[in-house]
Amino acid sequence: MTRLALPLSEERPGLSGRLDEAWRHRIFYLFVAPFAALTILFGIWPILLSIQVSFTASASALKPSPVYVGLANYASVLADPIFLASLARTLLYTALSVVANLAFALAFATLLDSTLLKRGNLFFRLAIFLPVVTPDVAGYVVWRWLYDRSFGAINAGLELIGLPAFGGLSSPNTALLAVLIAELWHHAGFYVIIFLANLSIRDKALEEAAHIDGATTWQRWRYVILPQLRPALLINTVYALIQFLKTFTVVVVMTKGGPSDQTNFVSYYAYQLFDQGRYGEATAMASILFAIVIGISLTAFRIGDRRQP
Repeated sequence: MTRLALPLSEERPGLSGRLDEAWRHRIFYLFVAPFAALTILFGIWPILLSIQVSFTASASALKPSPVYVGLANYASVLADPIFLASLARTLLYTALSVVANLAFALAFATLLDSTLLKRGNLFFRLAIFLPVVTPDVAGYVVWRWLYDRSFGAINAGLELIGLPAFGGLSSPNTALLAVLIAELWHHAGFYVIIFLANLSIRDKALEEAAHIDGATTWQRWRYVILPQLRPALLINTVYALIQFLKTFTVVVVMTKGGPSDQTNFVSYYAYQLFDQGRYGEATAMASILFAIVIGISLTAFRIGDRRQP
């Protein structure tokens, strides 16, 4: 059976159109190309190399010809009770941190947007955003000093007003809370700015109509303002999930995973194994955490998209 040869334009009717469209947008692609190249070189390529290392024996992982061991590193990691405990702790800490940060940021942004803080509004905006641009290490060193049981300012203030001392970083019962507060101080301002940006573009005519219809302040906020904040809620939720699932710097500076492993999250535990030369297991942990981050983030995006009006 003879097949008739068709011209290229007929075999691929959309090819020339796509090429023409790409040429029309050549300036856009010209500006995007350097950033795309940097993302591939310093973002995607290291991730792929890390995943590759997770399938090799630690002793040969960094050699030109590594020995591949299949899923042995993943099996070892998943059988490690310390890793499983750190994973559960990471998920719990992420859930608490996301709720605490977004609730605080939403309340603070609503307060800044209201008429209650007309005077000094700029000061409070700067004050809440300043920790975001403060270097992580410098901020957490100050918090470690504030939490000190002997000479920290927090316990000195509590003692001054007759309240019991706060265990802070030295007590297994309060270490997680202490880390959460320090991270809230550092990150909440970013979420506040996102909420404020969304509040500034909302449709205020809807609020006026609801007010005329007799809706209370709470009803206007709950049924008129909050639904318009869904894009900001989605962005902040996904960013916060990614941020807190990979919590690392605050642990290195403030707790080193202690006390009693109460702040030993997956990122820090993987770092410890990598420092011990257990490269295969460390990168396997990092790959598992990466998969969890991607999975949770995509799930949050899907849920947010379905709830869009």
